[in-house]
Amino acid sequence: MEKAYDEGRFHLLDGILYHRAKHTCVMALKGRALINTILHECYDSVSAGHLSEDRTLERVKTCSWWPNWKKDVAEYFQACDRFQNSNRATGKKFGMMIQIQKPKFLWVTALPPGGDRSYNACLVVADRYIKAPMFLPIHKDDTATETSIMI
Repeated sequence: MEKAYDEGRFHLLDGILYHRAKHTCVMALKGRALINTILHECYDSVSAGHLSEDRTLERVKTCSWWPNWKKDVAEYFQACDRFQNSNRATGKKFGMMIQIQKPKFLWVTALPPGGDRSYNACLVVADRYIKAPMFLPIHKDDTATETSIMI
């Protein structure tokens, strides 16, 4: 085996161009058909098993190199029908936001006395954050100041 070309990151050996990066040396590819074959073998084939994008990148990195290879792997991965179908949004669709209605009656009175302080009325509060009503026990003759202290 004779080394005919050796410059920087590339190495020509027996008519095959290799790409060197750190501690690895992989075959440099040219031509879309060969690149698509490598992508198919590293992602779609039975032995590849439709792995994640990161694992596909690792598999491609161990066997070949070409300019913009990471972008090509990402595009190939995003175009996969199986990936598109498995990542569909599950759960309830969000609809238009609807404001919670104001209660028709702010006080419910004429209740029988109950509780440790003998409350006989109820203040209805609509909480817009949690979108739920709150019912606060009060006395029928409580003033606005006393009611505001309770809230």
